Amino acid sequence: MRYIVTGCSNGIGRCITFMFLKNGHEVYGVDIDEKGKLIEDVHDKFFFYKANIGDKKELEGFIKSVEYIRFDGIINNAGFSMGGIDNCSYEDFNYVLRVGLSAPFYLVKSLKNNLNMNSSIVNIASTRAFMSQRNSESYAASKGGLIALTHALSISLKGKSRVNCISPGWIDVSNSEISKADKLQHPIERVGKPEDIAEMVMFLCSDKGSFIDGENIIIDGGMSKLMIYHGDNNWKYGMEE
Repeated sequence: MRYIVTGCSNGIGRCITFMFLKNGHEVYGVDIDEKGKLIEDVHDKFFFYKANIGDKKELEGFIKSVEYIRFDGIINNAGFSMGGIDNCSYEDFNYVLRVGLSAPFYLVKSLKNNLNMNSSIVNIASTRAFMSQRNSESYAASKGGLIALTHALSISLKGKSRVNCISPGWIDVSNSEISKADKLQHPIERVGKPEDIAEMVMFLCSDKGSFIDGENIIIDGGMSKLMIYHGDNNWKYGMEE
């Protein structure tokens, strides 16, 4: 089978790409980071295209490069933050939306006739769509919009493609040091790994996920379900003076 993965060079997107390849699938990866090109050196079923998908001309260049190819799915993974109300300009805010929301819409719109029957589209959103830290408006808005786009596309593409969304929580993409307190913010007492997300992508793209459509699946180790009160179970909330 054959898939498109945006944001394939690093983190979750890279893990998804390698998991597809490990399972014998072809992957057409697109990323602004040329690091993805290195994957071609070790996998003959991987094809890399360097593009900034937040730029319409560059995105259309990628679309043109695959216009005669059939696909079994699209993984809209690319996304990033440029802060929020404290420091994000109008132009920066819209750029985040172009990468994280407009590009997934335009990619699916442009390639919907290239999708095989019973294909699967998976959008990678975030729990930041419904819970936030201060000054995170650009990222939260792009991910919230992506969840809404998911259920809208699932209706428009009914009978041909299933469209689902995954909202990861805290995913450690750099093997960083994780404190005990950080782990305890999760009921399962660990932070997530890219593989936790990639495995769900594989499931949603397989026949095992054939009755799931239009859904947003939260994968966060229960973090968004844990209510934390000052003084409860030894939690202390530091207040600014």
